[in-house]
Amino acid sequence: MSKLVTIYGGSGFVGRYIARRMARAGWRVRVAVRRPNEAIFVRTYGVVGQVEPVLCNIRDEASVAAAMTSADAVVNCVGILAETGKNRFASVQAEGADRIARLAAKSGVARMVHVSAIGADAGAKSAYARTKAQGEEAVLKHMPGAVILRPSIIFGPEDDFFNRFAAMTRFSPVLPVVGGKTLFQPVYVDDVAAAAERALTGRAEPGIYELGGPEVQRFSALMQEMLRVIRRRRLVLDIPFPLAFVMGAGFEMGQALSFGLIPAQITRDQVANLRNDNVVSLGARGFEALGITPSALEAILPEYLWRFRPSGQYAAIKESARNLRP
Repeated sequence: MSKLVTIYGGSGFVGRYIARRMARAGWRVRVAVRRPNEAIFVRTYGVVGQVEPVLCNIRDEASVAAAMTSADAVVNCVGILAETGKNRFASVQAEGADRIARLAAKSGVARMVHVSAIGADAGAKSAYARTKAQGEEAVLKHMPGAVILRPSIIFGPEDDFFNRFAAMTRFSPVLPVVGGKTLFQPVYVDDVAAAAERALTGRAEPGIYELGGPEVQRFSALMQEMLRVIRRRRLVLDIPFPLAFVMGAGFEMGQALSFGLIPAQITRDQVANLRNDNVVSLGARGFEALGITPSALEAILPEYLWRFRPSGQYAAIKESARNLRP
């Protein structure tokens, strides 16, 4: 019988790509999510019955254990960028990771992959970064042979980074950013999934890998690259950190007063995190150690950002028509 992998958060941005790769590798895939009815699409990644979404909340011990039953390997892709309702950084990124690793060790699971983030630091001012580090520590405590992946900002068709900012250009001549001088090393989502596949199939040594793409650029430069791809001219406005902190507090208050109906556009914790560069550390193991050549940003962005161009799918045709002689 083929091996079974349980992917916590397997219908999310990164998780779905790992699920697809593992199905193609011949594994049975169990996608553990809070709303299985919204994850039905993962079934198409394999033959009938090969990929199945199951109910699980990583804050609940019993559901985590049930989703792990008979698994040969587990992957934890669950993480949040902002706190909402009962989903707090500590309960999801620290306690949740601890729970999955502890139960995996208890169940005799052979391999574990934990998706963290570059910048994970127990001493960071950002709660996001602190709890990411706490989650890593917990995973290595219970599963010392685990592989931890620390990607920089992840991009791809379903991302909430380039898609979000590209959508903003439709309504405003100004594109505001916080931390315009902060360095990023964008990494393609399927490259991260490829790293996870290598770890799950025993082709990666245990430990921490920092994953970044071939380009290191400032936040503002990334926005300029995005604008070039979508054929729009906008003023990229770098908002000073002190002002951004005040704005974050205001957005958080609006979210609280609306009982979560109006999500915060940016939070104070995100502002704190944006103060730090998000690039691979000098000497850290990365894609090279995994035998993976990361994809270039310019090769991928046009494949999914074309819909934000003024003429959408017809932009290339119109540009070609301009070159025709009368």
